[in-house]
Amino acid sequence: MSDDGLTLRTLTTDDLPAFSAMLARAFLTDDTESMQYREGLVFEPERSYGVFDGDQLIGTGELLTRRITVPGAGQTPLAAVTSVGVAPGHRRRGALTRVMRAQLHGLHEDGGEPIAALWASESVIYSRFGYGLATQFFRAKIRAKAAFRPGVELEAERVREIARDEAIPLIKAIYEKEAPLRVGTLDRPESAWDFNLDDREVRHQGSSGMRFAVLPDGYAIYRVKGDWDEEGPCGTLSLQELVATTPRAYATLYRFLLDYDLVSTVETLAALDEPLIHLLADPRKISRSAGDSLWVRLVDVDRALKTRRYGIPVNLVFGVHDVFCPWNTGHWRLVTDEGGNAEVTRVEDAPDLELDVIDLGAIFFGGTRPSTLAAAGRVKERTAGAVSRATAAFAADREPSCLESF
Repeated sequence: MSDDGLTLRTLTTDDLPAFSAMLARAFLTDDTESMQYREGLVFEPERSYGVFDGDQLIGTGELLTRRITVPGAGQTPLAAVTSVGVAPGHRRRGALTRVMRAQLHGLHEDGGEPIAALWASESVIYSRFGYGLATQFFRAKIRAKAAFRPGVELEAERVREIARDEAIPLIKAIYEKEAPLRVGTLDRPESAWDFNLDDREVRHQGSSGMRFAVLPDGYAIYRVKGDWDEEGPCGTLSLQELVATTPRAYATLYRFLLDYDLVSTVETLAALDEPLIHLLADPRKISRSAGDSLWVRLVDVDRALKTRRYGIPVNLVFGVHDVFCPWNTGHWRLVTDEGGNAEVTRVEDAPDLELDVIDLGAIFFGGTRPSTLAAAGRVKERTAGAVSRATAAFAADREPSCLESF
């Protein structure tokens, strides 16, 4: 026990009710039953930390065992940080800091996943623990019946809306084919599928249950909500997920959704480089507002940087500052070859670039560019041309995208 009376330990399955009840309070809901159901789908007690004030659980944080697609190298292990919360009345006591330290220091000491990531409930919190904004998205509202530009190629096969039990094996196969190809996409163990496809009535929020539309090379999962005004039907289709392995399947699925009967608006979360806007005859049929998705933390700089591939050969020394995980502080030489493979070694040489580990996490997936951070004064160029070379090296073919919260 510490001087302030707080203790920290890993949890057990017996802690799930208290764990869920505390999170329900922290996230401003009285529905502890639903919280416990959803937490129980993915709960990894041996990777969950609890902070206790006496016998009362007052702070939590969990690591989920996942994999994520990194540039050029497919999927690599990820510590997916979730279920982070502190009970009302116990904030500003250091509970969150203890959980974050236990997670990151434990991963380092045990040789666990070299990369951690999370979705932030409040975006100002996690930079102090070394997390950088790595991927973004936009919330899109698309006017139904919006016309495609001339020449858009569609599948000859019609989209089928099918029952859940028939759809699930089909969509899993398509997802598993596509996920390793798109940077930022997570793998889906069975527990994650159960979490994402949770369709109990409490999840509907006035909309229908999940509906499933499929093609051989793509699928869409969505809900619909009917509404009428003085001009007629003005329902909303909320698209939860669309995955397509070909451009034709992508266009065909969106055409199906946009033409859905009695719907006036299609809403979804979309990648920053979503192709849909370039299919439409009038791109102003989409209204967009940006948001942040993955915040990324390099647990061990050398191990993390070696998991991905790089766009050009470089030989650069990064001067890294890391207050929360001091083993990362120092000068790291990144050398990449023609194939994009990397060697990372600690050196005493003067740095070509200086940056915080926050910024290294932000640029890791290729979405936030070193040149952007340099323009913001966050990356310091010490050798002429180093920012340009780093930007080209870290770039990905497309914007990284993670639309799946966890």
